[in-house]
Amino acid sequence: MNMKKKLKTKSIYMLPALLSVGLLAGCASSSNVSYVDPQGVDTTSINFNSTDLQTTTQKMVGGMLASPAIARITAGGKQPIVFFSTIKNETAEHINTGMLANTVSTEIINSGKFQFTDMSQVKQMKEQMDYQSESGMVDQATATKMGQQIGAQYMIYGSIADMQSMNSDQQSLFYLITLKMIDLKTGIIVWQDQKQIRKVQKRSSFGW
Repeated sequence: MNMKKKLKTKSIYMLPALLSVGLLAGCASSSNVSYVDPQGVDTTSINFNSTDLQTTTQKMVGGMLASPAIARITAGGKQPIVFFSTIKNETAEHINTGMLANTVSTEIINSGKFQFTDMSQVKQMKEQMDYQSESGMVDQATATKMGQQIGAQYMIYGSIADMQSMNSDQQSLFYLITLKMIDLKTGIIVWQDQKQIRKVQKRSSFGW
């Protein structure tokens, strides 16, 4: 009886030590992180990833800046005012379309061909202008007045759609990304382009 009691007591004392070893092993494995080239090809998943975002941005911006229609509206050093609406996600997966919109708009702005307004900040801008005009804290000679913003002439918007098929050996995923620029005054689409992506993933012995 005493021997069993001693073994039971010893096991109870050893349990925290074993848990500590397990936690340390878990921490050690989770710290196995390395930096890689963000421009490198990402093949970790068949889903929409960083490589797809980068190649889509290159295709869309390159096509836009080379378009004769864009050359016409930016001729003579003109910088039309544009705002980026939304890229609608029509796929079954979660895709951060805001990230794609930001990368595309960044490249377009840096081209020097267009100027952008940011519709996502309208509420914050109005709050700031209300503060400047109504709080009594701001010198009215320096306050920004309402009604002086420049209206956008064009809007960029688009969509991402997909088609998926599979059999017992592999699955295929096709993406179609479309971007358009519309003239707000006339309603005419002045530019449109598409990027097609197709990926194939072979089934492993462990499944998908």
